[in-house]
Amino acid sequence: MHKQRGFTLIEIAIVLVIIGLLLGGVLKGQELITSARVRNLVSQQDGIKAAYFGFLDRYRALPGDYTAASTNINGVAAGACGTHNGNGNGQIEAGNESVLAWEHLSKAGFINGSYTCAAAEGPTTTPSNPYGTRMQLINDAIYDGAPTARHNVKTGNQIPSDIMAEVDRKIDDGNAAGGTFRFSVYAGGGVAPVGSGTCYAAAAPNAWASQNPVTNCGGTSLF
Repeated sequence: MHKQRGFTLIEIAIVLVIIGLLLGGVLKGQELITSARVRNLVSQQDGIKAAYFGFLDRYRALPGDYTAASTNINGVAAGACGTHNGNGNGQIEAGNESVLAWEHLSKAGFINGSYTCAAAEGPTTTPSNPYGTRMQLINDAIYDGAPTARHNVKTGNQIPSDIMAEVDRKIDDGNAAGGTFRFSVYAGGGVAPVGSGTCYAAAAPNAWASQNPVTNCGGTSLF
């Protein structure tokens, strides 16, 4: 009879090393995925802000609010949103103008894609975030931290709070109710985000929930 031989210390050590490498690879992969999503969201926010100011510089008017868009921007014509021109009051207002803003920006060549204003928002009218909900460019006060109406670009919701925390730290101060990047309840066509007390601690320093993240949050960059 042969005696049953156990594992040697060297064999156990090799197995533990392999397990460690596998776990390290998984964790590193998750880290890379998270970093890519953060970069994507930051790039979207920065790109739209740059487009907004570029449009303003070229036409001396705001996208969505521009009164002569159908005359001066190729491809903008009357349709589901009336003349597809704004009212020229210096604000991107809720309703047609906040949807028209994407048509004006895309057809003027300031953002990728081609969007056309319609009665119902959707993939052909409004760009989406990496999580599949719509963004919004508008003048309103739908954000936290003693808001007053101002122009802002909303991320849309369905974004995990730990991702929002990284985005906020990269482009602002990490405070979900202060600075130029803040929490917003704008739903973007999805289920309304969970409340501020869940996405971030509603007390100074208003930190996003990072240790125990929640999956349905959203924010906005203020101009």
